[in-house]
Amino acid sequence: MTPLKDTPQEIERQSMDFQDILSGIADQDKGAWLDIVDPVDGTPTGIRFRVAGPDSETQHRARLKLADDLADAADTSGRVSAETREKLRLDCLARCVLAWEIESEGKPLPFTHKNVVRVLGAGTWLQAQVDAFASDRAAFRGGA
Repeated sequence: MTPLKDTPQEIERQSMDFQDILSGIADQDKGAWLDIVDPVDGTPTGIRFRVAGPDSETQHRARLKLADDLADAADTSGRVSAETREKLRLDCLARCVLAWEIESEGKPLPFTHKNVVRVLGAGTWLQAQVDAFASDRAAFRGGA
């Protein structure tokens, strides 16, 4: 195995400063479009979700709400049922969705938090695609 080289001539490095970090967070709050694909054959479904990035304030607030909701749901011994944890996890994921393009019976489905939870709850394959995209920093690099 060839040892890795670590000299300036052999590795091109990009400079990043604090404003770049803040700008990246702002870009992630704008979100990026995810085109949902069929879970079996990968063909486009025509359904799209605009999702906030993993470093966005939107996702940060959703995670904080999840932590508060889990604490509120705990029984006297500090336990939260699996059913309640799953419900709250889905609610947290839905809070990361900023917009969508989806129809029901040929008409646009209104974008509401309740509808996002309902749609995501309709299939774990939908949740998996949205969740994976929401955590993929590369999908949000450079704005959307």
